[in-house]
Amino acid sequence: LSMTANGARGETLSQMEDVFGLDIATLNESMAAYIEGLPSSDKYKMSMANSIWFREKELTVSPDFLQTNADYYGAAVFGAPFDRSTVDAINKWVKEKTDGMIEDIVDEIPASVVMYLINALAFDAEWETIYDENDVSEGVFTTADGEEQTVEFMTGEEDKYLKLDNAEGFIRYYKDRKYAFAALLPDEGVDIDDFIASLNAEALSDALTNAASEFVIASIPKFEYDYDVELGKMLTAMGIVDAFDPDKADFSGIGKTGLGNMFINKVIHKTYISVAERGTRAGAATSVVMDVTSEPIEQHTVKLDRPFVYMIIDMQYNLPIFIGAVMEIDS
Repeated sequence: LSMTANGARGETLSQMEDVFGLDIATLNESMAAYIEGLPSSDKYKMSMANSIWFREKELTVSPDFLQTNADYYGAAVFGAPFDRSTVDAINKWVKEKTDGMIEDIVDEIPASVVMYLINALAFDAEWETIYDENDVSEGVFTTADGEEQTVEFMTGEEDKYLKLDNAEGFIRYYKDRKYAFAALLPDEGVDIDDFIASLNAEALSDALTNAASEFVIASIPKFEYDYDVELGKMLTAMGIVDAFDPDKADFSGIGKTGLGNMFINKVIHKTYISVAERGTRAGAATSVVMDVTSEPIEQHTVKLDRPFVYMIIDMQYNLPIFIGAVMEIDS
């Protein structure tokens, strides 16, 4: 979306900036700094790749648009015929950049489509403390519909406890503590949909920043998901309206085409996540100071045996890079 905004003008750009909460110049600088600083090692990896694909015979792309996205987002540029070979090429690129976690994102290319802007994320990390076979046991997970499922739970002792007004949770670290898995379990009687609707950035940030150094016996169900969604309606509801309107959209900064006015047709989001004994796979430098106290340490038990919210957190910024909800456990 940030790359697309670099080609937006007028009210189309203003609406996008309002939703982003930043003007495009500041957003570009912030994203470039974040991408450049992504940490990785042999125990964890967070990688991001961007690309722009355009219909070479129908669209004359602005050099400034391409250069801006190359400078700030490292975007690779591909002029292509937009036939079956392009579908295969796009999907091959996505599969490669997500380490095989996302195998395809395009099924076919409609005749009216002149450009794809694609962002691919890959996250792969080992737990700081890997679960062994004695930490894994069967238990019951109760879905949002009340169905009881027999699943495998991984249980361990964590040292960061999270508390919100209507939920509790914990943080479990990956190797080197650059990234962490965080979970929030709504209190008994609190509907998961109502809890998600009540979440806001300030409350979430406060909970992560003020995590208590208290012991937690935490049980996580093993889960694996593929998920895809078209984000157009959500983005429109958030205020990005003109960008999706064939008559009002102003993307004159992208370039020129004889096929008509350019607008956003779809925003497709696909993710994959797997949480198991060794760590987490998902396709979407600080020092650690440990305090010691002589006071009795409170202990909590949090078992994720009903719908919960999970996050993968960049610990340097307390920034959720993946966030989702487990409503049921796929067999």
